[in-house]
Amino acid sequence: MKKLFAILSVLLSFALVAAACGSDAADVVDAGTDAVEDAVDGDDDGAMEDDAMGDHLGDGSLGVVTIEAGAEVQIRSLNAITGDVAFLGVPNQRAVEAAIADYGDIHGFGVSMGTGLDDLCSADGGQAAAQTIVADEQVIGVIGTSCSGAATAAAPLIAEAGMVMISGSNTSPALTSDQQGNAGENYNEGYYRTAHNDLFQGAAMAEYAYTELGLTTAAAIHDGDPYTEGLATAFINAFVALGGTDTGFTAVAKEDTDMVPVLTEIAAGSPEALFFPIFQPAGDFVADQAPGVSGLENTILLGADGLLVDGFMELEQSEGMRFSGPDTRFGTNTNQSTGITATDFLATYEAAHGEAPSAAFWGHSYDATAMLLDAIDAASWLDGDNLMVDRAGVREFLTGIRGYSGIIGTINCDDFGDCGSQKITIIEHLSSADIEASKENVVFEYVPS
Repeated sequence: MKKLFAILSVLLSFALVAAACGSDAADVVDAGTDAVEDAVDGDDDGAMEDDAMGDHLGDGSLGVVTIEAGAEVQIRSLNAITGDVAFLGVPNQRAVEAAIADYGDIHGFGVSMGTGLDDLCSADGGQAAAQTIVADEQVIGVIGTSCSGAATAAAPLIAEAGMVMISGSNTSPALTSDQQGNAGENYNEGYYRTAHNDLFQGAAMAEYAYTELGLTTAAAIHDGDPYTEGLATAFINAFVALGGTDTGFTAVAKEDTDMVPVLTEIAAGSPEALFFPIFQPAGDFVADQAPGVSGLENTILLGADGLLVDGFMELEQSEGMRFSGPDTRFGTNTNQSTGITATDFLATYEAAHGEAPSAAFWGHSYDATAMLLDAIDAASWLDGDNLMVDRAGVREFLTGIRGYSGIIGTINCDDFGDCGSQKITIIEHLSSADIEASKENVVFEYVPS
């Protein structure tokens, strides 16, 4: 019943949205109503009436996966689980595992994510892992990647294979759209994310710096990664649009340790704020060396979710910084597919792993997994003892998600795969000795209009 309710929710939401969309609305509403009735009574007055495959989403255009009796539904987790960014990928993978366990079977078939794959937070890592995934024609969908740079290489391969990929932590605008109806340069059909689009995060930090702090000049540093460059660009563009002045925009290499040359270049513009939405370890050196560079002594340092992690916030040089990131004040939000609340998840996570999640996107990955399993359920049917899954139907379900209740809040997917709530908060880091208090010290919140 929970899965039927999820299907009906999507179909009803689609019908209601269509009712407000112009002269053809009546035809669309009729189609939506018919679909709802078919889901309830199992009858389809259209092409499916004589279709022996049964009632399910999809038209077979991307192929059908046959899962034989005794086998499991195959999905994959592709996240950064080793190296400097493991703090981000490990909680994501653990959330995938938890969601699979909480969700249960699909039409009597168990679900397996196999062995977790590592995107290495790089294009090379994403591509290599994606090649492994698409070589297995039983795989239906992927939860990942952790990093936008890995997704730019992985997503085209996943899409070409007719699979879907849902990321809990990719945020680069290039992967979806510019929010003005134009696809990003790295957009691929079949790609979705529950994480926010960094156009919103950049706007949030810009509004905070300009409106709340009263700063009129700012600079930004990135490391060439699609995530860091996209977010730095979004911040500067939004800051200038508000009336601020861009005094410098440049890059460091991820492996750099001596940041003085770049910081000296930035200091020439005398910025009141410096936004560097990069990762460790490069972020450690920027925060440590910036106050010692002439012209930056009083510059306010700003970071983003790549540094909003325990390992960085425990460093003394991180004190006083402001960080933007997803609003994780989930409270008792409940995932509609599993009935698990944010509180439930965290209690189980800490009991199982002896620690809290080390990064902010665990809820996003949990919801992404539950959405994928709902999509597989809606696009599948039993053929004798086998389970059949229509790949096009999986995409159809995900693209049509409206009003889905998740741990992260209400989820609505647009035409380019942006499904996240887009709520951003900014915290002020008070003490490296009490990072939990700092994480709760929200000084600004941003909700797109």
